[in-house]
Amino acid sequence: MKNGLYIAGEWVEAEERFDAINPYTGQAWTTIPQASTEQVSAAIKAARHAFEHGWKQTTGLERARLLFRLADLLEESADEFSRLESTDNGKVIRETRVQMSLAARQYRFYAGYADKLWGQVIPLDQRDVFDYVSNEPLGVVALITPWNSPLLLLSNKLAPALAAGNTVVVKPSEHASATTLEFCRLLEKAGFPKGVINVVTGDYRVGQALVGSRDLDRISFTGSPEVGKSIAATAGRNLVPVTLELGGKSPNIIFEDANLQRATVGALAGIFAATGQTCIAGSRLLVQKTVYPQVVEALKQRAEAIRLGNPLELATEMGTVANEPQFLRIMGKIAAAMEEGARLVTGGSRASGPGLDQGFFVRPTIFADVDNAMDIAQEEVFGPVLSIIPFETEEDAVRIANGTRYGLASGVWTNDLARTMRMTRAIKAGTVWVNTYRVSAAQAPFGGTKESGFGRERGEAGLAEFLTTKNVMIDFSNDERDPFVVKS
Repeated sequence: MKNGLYIAGEWVEAEERFDAINPYTGQAWTTIPQASTEQVSAAIKAARHAFEHGWKQTTGLERARLLFRLADLLEESADEFSRLESTDNGKVIRETRVQMSLAARQYRFYAGYADKLWGQVIPLDQRDVFDYVSNEPLGVVALITPWNSPLLLLSNKLAPALAAGNTVVVKPSEHASATTLEFCRLLEKAGFPKGVINVVTGDYRVGQALVGSRDLDRISFTGSPEVGKSIAATAGRNLVPVTLELGGKSPNIIFEDANLQRATVGALAGIFAATGQTCIAGSRLLVQKTVYPQVVEALKQRAEAIRLGNPLELATEMGTVANEPQFLRIMGKIAAAMEEGARLVTGGSRASGPGLDQGFFVRPTIFADVDNAMDIAQEEVFGPVLSIIPFETEEDAVRIANGTRYGLASGVWTNDLARTMRMTRAIKAGTVWVNTYRVSAAQAPFGGTKESGFGRERGEAGLAEFLTTKNVMIDFSNDERDPFVVKS
């Protein structure tokens, strides 16, 4: 598989290419084009031309038909795309296959909105002035996606952007670009006009050229807080609005009255699913002291039984870390946690054995007796590393849960309804799960507070990110009036 850049509906070759590394084998499996600054500019110009000369005049019904067709094509190709994605980023195929279905659901969900972007009529104090509000597309938007779930996270942005009537330039992570480029073939089959969707790939230079453009109407970014801050600063100088979905250090809280079997499974899935490489990972597990020892022991046993292996095999429960720089970062965080005094319960090293030695495998790692002030509890690891923190009272749990710079997701395990209501109000996070964890839905808005970002994806709120409001006033009176006096 060898694709070029996708600009103005054409495949464009780049002067430079780089290897895409299969994290399971450690070997190159394809190459990815490195876009030049001029090619980034060409992609933006193509999107602008497509917007001004056709796409913004399309009806919602036309856009809906294209999005429904795209969803069908993605479902038909789900097995192929799940294999490509698992090869590219090491996520187990049992998850990437589900993600293709979830992405298709997103395109269908927003297709249903495309012909329902009606505004409202506003009654004014002036009886002879007719006022209405319309929702209109922004124009050209840049969509920047990470390497952990490329096609699913692209659907969070692309589906509402297209439904709203915008054109786009997509920049996937250089660590996982293959499926996004291949996805362009589905866009062609679906019948999207040339220039409506453009894809440029490459390293940070491509990202800098894209976000530095003055001809964008919004930037939507998913990634690290550090990069998000840099993008926001650059966009701010050009007065380009941004949506930022950044990192998390999410608290998953188990109270003594919870169903401990369900809570333990939820805690396990919350951190070790996707090899911990998800912004919503429940990486801080807060456990009430009365049940703390048994929860720690149960998690130790379950973590040690997780089956690591080839991501393309259905029996594999946890795959590799997506790339070598991330693998080295995780191992550094584990070493620092041990130096800091966290008690290693299990894991803490590179996994080895038959079928594992060539890949970027990290053993499922659990630290207990973690103090919330430790770096391992404060900084996002983005890997299969769980920090378990004991607490005594509900007030302690709230204080610890809110005691980081992040506010993305959280979980509460309890059978006490009154406690549920208190905790969901007290926790500072964009998402609070109760007696479940890591569940997503196209209808449910998603996003964070504090340094987890701002703006929302999914749901009706995600659509609003890609619309602008226009107010229209029509004076239908025949009265002559003083032009220097505001009519009242």
